[in-house]
Amino acid sequence: MSEKSSAGFATGGTRTSRQRSPSSVKACRWRFTFYLCIFCYGIRFLWSSPWFWDTRQCWHSYPYQPLSNGLYYYYVMELAFYWSLMFSQFIDIKRKDFLLMFVHHLATIGLITFSYINNMVRVGTLVMCLHDASDFLLEAAKLANYAKYQRLCDTLFVIFGAVFVVTRLAIYPAWILNTTLFESWEMIGPYPSWWLFNGLLLVLQVLHIVWSYLIARIAFKAFIRGKVSKDDRSDVESSSEEEDVATCTKGPCGSSSSNGANCVNGHMGGSHWAEE
Repeated sequence: MSEKSSAGFATGGTRTSRQRSPSSVKACRWRFTFYLCIFCYGIRFLWSSPWFWDTRQCWHSYPYQPLSNGLYYYYVMELAFYWSLMFSQFIDIKRKDFLLMFVHHLATIGLITFSYINNMVRVGTLVMCLHDASDFLLEAAKLANYAKYQRLCDTLFVIFGAVFVVTRLAIYPAWILNTTLFESWEMIGPYPSWWLFNGLLLVLQVLHIVWSYLIARIAFKAFIRGKVSKDDRSDVESSSEEEDVATCTKGPCGSSSSNGANCVNGHMGGSHWAEE
């Protein structure tokens, strides 16, 4: 469901002219707009939904639960967006986390599709909304980076990192995995699709841990050492060694920028650090 998203902000290394092209800025604006709108839509929709306040409601009367128009549109928009991220990954500049992001997009599309077919849409909306919470912050930081607003970019980056870690490493297992692993087992018992559904959710949790480590590593370099000479995650694989060493930045949102094709999202994504 996820992620969108999403493994590190491009903080250092040489950036090519292709990465800083107007098309990259437009793509970043589009992702920011989508993530912000879909997150606001999700919060508004879930605020009046009983399962947002009591996750046990996700399994009451399962699988005979009605599918409202609002829920249907929520699912269709999220699924269409992640399919677009999947295809665009093959035409964007290839990065070191290509395989990681590919697995993330597959898991996300698989979860959205599988939960819809099996009418697990209530818990599915919780997963999608939770992953969207940090994605728009990442895209906002990248836009500030493109505009060369260093201080704003650094601030947004710190907020993004904090929200990402809290939502993915604390709320996700305590809120989502708790209801899918334990509350569903207690209320409706295990069934064949239960194992696959939770398996995909656990794959996402592993990706959350990996990306949180990468975020913490880059933050450590930026704020403890005072500079980042190289972003281990987001360097362009085709860049020469000479180019990689040529440039270093002041902080997590240095003067150069990546195109953000692979975001932390989560949804990355979904998503890197400026990605789903």
